[in-house]
Amino acid sequence: MSPQSHLPPLLPARSGGVLTITLNRPEARNALSESLMRALQLTLDEAVDDASVRVIVIAAKGPAFSSGHDLKEMSAHRDDPDRGLVYYRQVFEQCSRLMQTVVRHPKPVIAQVHAVATAAGCQLVASCDLAVASSEARFATPGVNIGLFCSTPMVALSRAIPRKAAMEMLLTGEAISADEAKRLGLVNRVVAPADLETETQALARFIAGKPTRTLKLGKQAFQHQIELGLSNAYDYVSEVMVQNMLHAEAKEGIGAFLEKRPPKWPEE
Repeated sequence: MSPQSHLPPLLPARSGGVLTITLNRPEARNALSESLMRALQLTLDEAVDDASVRVIVIAAKGPAFSSGHDLKEMSAHRDDPDRGLVYYRQVFEQCSRLMQTVVRHPKPVIAQVHAVATAAGCQLVASCDLAVASSEARFATPGVNIGLFCSTPMVALSRAIPRKAAMEMLLTGEAISADEAKRLGLVNRVVAPADLETETQALARFIAGKPTRTLKLGKQAFQHQIELGLSNAYDYVSEVMVQNMLHAEAKEGIGAFLEKRPPKWPEE
């Protein structure tokens, strides 16, 4: 047994309206094992109704942000009577649910990427609303190199960066730099390694200071409209704007702007 195998798979911490969830399987390069995905799912689910949490940051310890699925754990099931069929379906369904939870979570989710993020680890970054990366970070979908095409990471990646760039990553398996990831839109900011946590937390706290319900409504509207045709998207967001105008946050915010004073956001 690894000397670190007894450690909790996640380290959650709260400060200033920000919930930071740190992946804590450094010895396994933060591979997304069943237990880690289950813990992350539970933590995200609990944060939905936690009024003290306004923004979520996903960070990691160790030499990698996340290397993707736990291949050792998965390979152990090849000796199952069904060659792992039921298990593999369960694992990929579990991962798909987790990624959709990140996308559809009512709170903004920011990835803090200090090192390499590959396969489902890259998928996790692509699923987050925002990402801040160390200049030392790298991103790849290298499944093609081991005969397991990154099909589920492809869903998030192809929605985060241009189509041909996504295909190049998927077909070659080659890693891209943090600067290239920023150019493509996979990450928002690239900072010096020593500044990564400070810069990410500053961004998270800045967003956490915005009106809570407006953030929730805006994120949900963004994710929904992007899947609609142009006309349907405008019909949908027009009604969203109507409902937003009727809420107390808009009344206070617009009133404060017109009166040239700081807003006093109503409590949830």
